[in-house]
Amino acid sequence: MSETALLAVSGLNAFYGAAHILFDLAFEVRAGEVVALMGRNGAGKSTTLKSVMGLIERKTGAISFAGEDISHVRPHEIARLGLGYVPEDRRIFTDLTVAENLEVGRQPARSDEAWTPERMFELFPNLAEARHRLGGRLSGGEQQMLTVARTLMGNPRLILLDEPSEGVAPIIVDAMADMMLALKKTGVAIVLSEQNLPFAELVSDRAYVIEKGEMRFSGTMRDLSANEELRRAHLEV
Repeated sequence: MSETALLAVSGLNAFYGAAHILFDLAFEVRAGEVVALMGRNGAGKSTTLKSVMGLIERKTGAISFAGEDISHVRPHEIARLGLGYVPEDRRIFTDLTVAENLEVGRQPARSDEAWTPERMFELFPNLAEARHRLGGRLSGGEQQMLTVARTLMGNPRLILLDEPSEGVAPIIVDAMADMMLALKKTGVAIVLSEQNLPFAELVSDRAYVIEKGEMRFSGTMRDLSANEELRRAHLEV
């Protein structure tokens, strides 16, 4: 682990029952950095995020966050340390309004720059217009925004963001990219699980490529974008 790493993972193996899913993965993320975890469907990206968040029971390896070993820490305790998780399936409260969903996610501030509903509505104008609407009546893209906003209300230092561009309109994808670039400026780090390369290229500093649970590439996003052979072998459908 480098001295500047906010999140450091090494030798990560994960299992679903008898199935071995991840094989000795290693990666790290620094504060204010967006790191893309790239790969096709089924490559192991979501399992990697769940393992970091403590949601996979059978795993081995070392996971350190903000200098603390979280390899065997429970998910809610990991969240309290400042690690946020936005799952692919969103999991908003459909019978609560946008504003009420945000309040559910509120956690004590870690600094004077705490996230508030007002700051959220500045970051997500679409949600400001829908603040009194039930979560179940939002579009898929708006629900994705709400999930991210609710996670930010916990004042995380790093967010694990799983497939945010999946199944949402291009205009929402653009809004998500703007949001992530704005978050970078505040010092929040992001691990972005994606298979949408153009979207990842817009926001990411570095990238890791996973295939069948093994790491196939580690480098800058610029290097990944320039490597046509690698993209064709591990990312294109």
